[in-house]
Amino acid sequence: MEPKSVQYRWLIAAGIALTVLLLAGGWLWWQFQPVGKGSLRLVRITPGMSARQIGQKLQQMGIIRRAWTFEWVVRWKGWGSRLKPGQYELRPNMSPQQIARIIAEGRVATSWVTIPEGYTIRQIARLLEERGVAEAEEFVRLATTEGDTFKASFPLPKNLEGYLFPNTYRFPRGTGARPAIQAMISLLDREVYQKYRAEIEGSGFTFHQILTIASMIEREAKVPEDRPLISAVIRNRLRRGMRLEIDATVLYALGVHKSRVLYRDLDVDSDYNTYRRKGLPPGPIANPGSACIEAALRPAQVDYLYYVARPDGSHIFTRTLQEHHVAVARARRERARAIP
Repeated sequence: MEPKSVQYRWLIAAGIALTVLLLAGGWLWWQFQPVGKGSLRLVRITPGMSARQIGQKLQQMGIIRRAWTFEWVVRWKGWGSRLKPGQYELRPNMSPQQIARIIAEGRVATSWVTIPEGYTIRQIARLLEERGVAEAEEFVRLATTEGDTFKASFPLPKNLEGYLFPNTYRFPRGTGARPAIQAMISLLDREVYQKYRAEIEGSGFTFHQILTIASMIEREAKVPEDRPLISAVIRNRLRRGMRLEIDATVLYALGVHKSRVLYRDLDVDSDYNTYRRKGLPPGPIANPGSACIEAALRPAQVDYLYYVARPDGSHIFTRTLQEHHVAVARARRERARAIP
């Protein structure tokens, strides 16, 4: 009977060992599975972080169960030297292996940002901060005081108002102000300066002056067909030595945006106040798009000197001050009829 008893005990021991192995294997397998459902998390990996440090951070954020699972996957795959810093969008429904692959391949979180034509530096800065691309304060500081530290094939002023090309950009989250600014300048260089260089050099204006004119057109024109006409008015008035008297420059000097400029606004003491100063303002008042830059280079061949806005956003253009007064009265009547 004793041999059977021994055999029986061995079978029990084997069964227990097998059970322990299965439980251990199941537990181990479970550790490498996704935590489960959960919201998207933005995880910042800083330069020099090790696999162990990243794993600990992921565990603390509830994205993986155990830090060592991430470290083990990285070692097993040989990705230790490939982990890239940046901001990553990760979810708890990803496995440690999926997360490790994303970080090793540098698939950082990105934001699509559309910069509208006519935005100022401060408006762009706020938009980029909302998208998690750059801090607004740092963006404004660099763009208004260190513009000449960036690279372009044309001279850059310290204040880059007008030089940040409106377009749709795909920026990695946390890009930072300097790379974002450089991207916008580089696109202006490629899409505008290189394309229109011959016209710019033959225009009688510097590139800075063309951007200044384009920015005023951008702020004043509400319908596309008015752009070359406003460009013509600006050039005609400059040629005659007249003040430009453009409302948008007054609003820029005031640092506000509103639908109407009041008579008291015209007294603001600023080089940007074209009601008080002759010639072009010191620089652009916004960041113009391609259409307004093209209009600045290609004004309509007309002799208009005045324009006034109508309720629908279009303008009435006139040649003499007397005609202008008539147009102003007409525009006022139209505005009065438009009020319900």
